Amino acid sequence: MAGRRVVVFPSSAELGPALAHLVTSRAERAITSRGRFTLGLSGGSLVTMLSKELPATAGLDCSKWLVGFCDERVVPFDNPESTYGLYKNHLFSKINIPEDGILSIDSSLPVNECAEDYARTLQKAFPDGDVPVFDLLLLGMGPDGHTCSLFPNHPLLEESEKIVAPISDSPKPPPQRVTMTFPVVNAARCAAFVSTGGSKASVLREVLEGGEGPTFPAARVSPTNGELFWLIDEPAAASLTMQVEKPGHGAKL
Repeated sequence: MAGRRVVVFPSSAELGPALAHLVTSRAERAITSRGRFTLGLSGGSLVTMLSKELPATAGLDCSKWLVGFCDERVVPFDNPESTYGLYKNHLFSKINIPEDGILSIDSSLPVNECAEDYARTLQKAFPDGDVPVFDLLLLGMGPDGHTCSLFPNHPLLEESEKIVAPISDSPKPPPQRVTMTFPVVNAARCAAFVSTGGSKASVLREVLEGGEGPTFPAARVSPTNGELFWLIDEPAAASLTMQVEKPGHGAKL
C-alpha cells in the first residue's frame, strides 16, 4: 500500500470540493494511462456530496467513465433505498456518463442470483484478471464500523473467493443486499473513505488508531498496491490523538 492519509477538513462543506478534485484527478490519471476511469460508488452522504460538487466542476467530461457500486440494496430502483436510484436522479442525470458505463444490479432477481449476476457483470467489464481493479472506490463507514455491506462479526468478512456476495440478514435495513468483498476492495488503485459528523468520532478512533477488541470492517480496508484516504471533518475527528493532515482552503489531493 502506498500509505494511508488521514485528511481533516473544518466541515463537510470544505471536504466536498476536495473530494471532487480527488475524483477528477484520478479520472484524468486513469484515462491518460488506460483509456478509461473505473469508479465504485457507495450510498449515504456521498450521494449528496457528489451530486453537488461534480456537476459544478468546470469542463467535466465523464464520457470515458465506468461506474459500479460498492454495495447495493436489492430493492426496485424507484425505492428510496436504492443507491442506483438516488445517483440516477441526483447525479447521473446531470453529467455525461454513457448509459452503458453504469453497472447496476438486476434488482428483479433473488438476492443470491442477483449477486452472481452482478459478479458476471463486473467480470465482463474487467476481463483481464480474476479480481476487478477499480481506479477509485468511494467508501462510507457506519457508526458500527461497517463499510460496503460488510458488517461486524458477519461471515462475509472472511469471504475470499467471491468478488460479489449476497447478504440477506443485514443488521441495517433493508436486509437483502449485494456487496463487493474485501478481495475487490483491497485490489483498488485508490480507496477513499468519506466520514463526517460527531456520531462517527468514537468508532473512527477505534478504526484509525486501533483498539483491544475485534477489528472493525472499515479498518480492514488496506489496498495492496494502492492509495488509502480518510477524508473526515472536524466533528468526526474529535476523538483522534494521531497526527492528521489539515490542508488549507482549496486543497488538492
